[in-house]
Formats: sequence, C-alpha cells, structure tokens
Amino acid sequence: MKRVFNFVGYEAVWFAAVIGAGRGAWWPGVAAAAAFALLHPIVAAESARARAADFKLFAVALGMGASLDGALALSGLIDYAADDVALPPGCAPLWILAMWASFALTLRHSMAPLVRRPALAAFVGAIFGPLAYLGAGRGWNAAAFAEPIWQPMTALAIGWAIAMATLAVLARRWSSEAEASSAPQPTHAN
Repeated sequence: MKRVFNFVGYEAVWFAAVIGAGRGAWWPGVAAAAAFALLHPIVAAESARARAADFKLFAVALGMGASLDGALALSGLIDYAADDVALPPGCAPLWILAMWASFALTLRHSMAPLVRRPALAAFVGAIFGPLAYLGAGRGWNAAAFAEPIWQPMTALAIGWAIAMATLAVLARRWSSEAEASSAPQPTHAN
C-alpha cells in the first residue's frame, strides 16, 4: 500500500505541475509537491535514518533538476511555460523543481526495484525522461521544444540517463546505510 501511495502521489504531482504550467500557473505543482512531501514520511512510517536518506535524495535531485532544466532553458532547447516567477534567466521553473523533488521521494519506494540496477535505471531514464517532457509539452503545453526536436530530446536523454544512474547509486547506498543502522545489533555474551 505504501508503494501505491508513493506512485500515485508522484503522479498527482506530475499532473498538477504540467497541467498548471500549461495554463500559466506554477503554483499547482509546488502545492502538490509540498503536500506529497509532507504526507510521504507519515505514510512511509520509516526510521529517522530512512527519512534522512529520502531527504538527501530530495536535495540531490533538486540540484540535478536545477542544473539540467536550467541548462536546457538557458540554451534555448526548451522553453518552459509558467516560468515567470522572479527567477534569474536560465533557471529551471519552480514547477519543474517541484517534480524533481517529488520524484526523489519515489526512488527508495515505488522505484526501488529499478534503482537496484543503475544501468537499467540509466536506460529507463534515457527513454522515459524525454517522453515525459514530450508528453508535458505536447499534451498540456507545459514546454516548447527547439527544432529540430532531436536536439532537445537527445539532451534530455543524456541528462536523464546520468541523473537516473547517479540517483540509483545514491538511493541504493543510502538505503543500505539506513537499513544497516536500524538492524538489531547482535548481543555478545560474556
């Protein structure tokens, strides 16, 4: 049930963000991400170390999103809708960052089987990362792509492959550390 909530929660953030952005509003995605981030630890009911692992992934993914989507915006390969909040030019819009942060909360939960295999995670990121952007752009007008379309799609595929491989390795490492610290310690008889 926890994994179902995690998957559905992230999907709700994705739809709120892209539909809101397509209508010129950045805040629906941010509000949905905040609600997901607040409810996630309650539903997951994990140890403090496990919550810390999620928070570290949250922070790393936020930085990756700011870097990747900021570079794509600055280069002109992608023009994001609803990016008129007072941010410097070339910054990733808040609704995109909300999706990255929320996505990080899936890595140790609904995406856990995938992130156990970083090469597979990179492959999936290279395919489904660009498809998600294309769906957001073509389905809800949340983004416009430079022509020829293969250029922004290639940049997204490379960026998402690297991001997914990196996040998979970190998720696996930090999950292992959280599990090891919460495992019962053997007692030694004297």
